[in-house]
Amino acid sequence: MSLFTNSNVTCPNCEAVVNMPAVGSVNADRRPDFRDAILDDSFQVTTCPNCHEAFRLAPLFNYLDVGHGQWLAGLPASRVVDWPEVEDDIDSVFQASFGANVPAAARDVADLLTVRVCFGWPAIREKIYLKGVGLDDVTVEMMKMDLMRRLKDAPFVQGTELRVGAVDDQAFQMVWIDAETEDVRQRFSAQRALYDAITAKPEAWAALRDKLSDGPFVDMQKLFLGQGRVAAE
Repeated sequence: MSLFTNSNVTCPNCEAVVNMPAVGSVNADRRPDFRDAILDDSFQVTTCPNCHEAFRLAPLFNYLDVGHGQWLAGLPASRVVDWPEVEDDIDSVFQASFGANVPAAARDVADLLTVRVCFGWPAIREKIYLKGVGLDDVTVEMMKMDLMRRLKDAPFVQGTELRVGAVDDQAFQMVWIDAETEDVRQRFSAQRALYDAITAKPEAWAALRDKLSDGPFVDMQKLFLGQGRVAAE
């Protein structure tokens, strides 16, 4: 089931205290409308009754979609610098629900799930979207890194992320977006052939794939955030 808790949050515009239901978990199999709301960027958006400013509550929830084979933990974008510790914490959360000490039926479900940790709504939306269209998120991250070599004046600074907006048979629609405010900095198209070329030569990309997929935080950012798990250990 999906769980919400009434919470008092501060309006970022006028600082009034607003009471709203904050999500703790989403079961997209039972509530596909929540999945749709995440994809159209309307989930957890509220309007301040004092100044009428619309704003979005930072994510802090677990998401389950057995139909698409997906379980993810969504956290605020500001927590990305702590990703090794977050990975360990989230692994404990996942094991509590689907690990060795739960009934066999739950363990069977776990075998169907891809586990991911995401920081900020743009990352959450991207992972859910990619699963829905049948694309491998690790390959997408490698494609992004390939794009970085080709792009001039890419706005790759802390807090600005490269995300997939949409994809068809010909191209990926990419956005540079602020992870916290969700403001779009830049849009461009990338040929679908870039993704297909990586898929066609897995051995050439094997080392990078291993680095990106050594834990549930599958994002090229991890390669630029200090020493990552090595530093944490």
